[in-house]
Amino acid sequence: MITCLADVLRPNVGKATVALLEHFGATVHFPEQQTCCGQPFFNSGVEKQTQQLAKHTIEVFADGRPVVTPSGSCAAMIRAEYPHVFSSSSPWHTRATELAGRTFELAEFLVHQLGVTKVDAQYDGTITYHPACHLRALQADNAVEQLLDQIKGTQCIPLRKSDQCCGFGGSFSVRYPEISGAMVIDKVSCIEETQADTVISTDTGCLMNIEGCLHRNNSKTQTMHFAELLATGLNLI
Repeated sequence: MITCLADVLRPNVGKATVALLEHFGATVHFPEQQTCCGQPFFNSGVEKQTQQLAKHTIEVFADGRPVVTPSGSCAAMIRAEYPHVFSSSSPWHTRATELAGRTFELAEFLVHQLGVTKVDAQYDGTITYHPACHLRALQADNAVEQLLDQIKGTQCIPLRKSDQCCGFGGSFSVRYPEISGAMVIDKVSCIEETQADTVISTDTGCLMNIEGCLHRNNSKTQTMHFAELLATGLNLI
């Protein structure tokens, strides 16, 4: 599941995800009918449209295979929220719960499902890591660190306030732009303190928000999705 933002703004993330999954022995199926998971509607309290998109996603991914996405945000929507979108008496609740049980963020799938704990990757440079908030909702926030530690040639500099949201939050940034803007300014200040070449994250939304602020600051720090970093380090893309 490529996600809307990756599909439109960062398609290389999708390519890197496929390359990584195939490299570690998975066969990848990509349903072309997939679309938004419905999180923006859900966060805005729009129940009918949320249910429509959830039903569509459930149908599209009804083949029983694990669903892997390079986004903790979308994975958390399906896994943590889909079962609550429908009443417990609805047959869609049962189907939503079944899909939730086989939906994974990319890094957690690699580590906890495929058993990938060692990677022969090489990437020269300094990085800092911004953990996307929804990884905590998935209780999967250590999988990325396990794999980052395996990349040779890379110095990962600790990020102050690493557990602090970047301020994007999907529709949150639209509804509360002043708060969102202040949050990303604070986040980018912490990133620039590290003097790292690149900031890594697992969500395109976080990267888009942080990259915009870095650009406005005329910063030399680049952004890279975790999938892109690992795939590059393995010479897969």
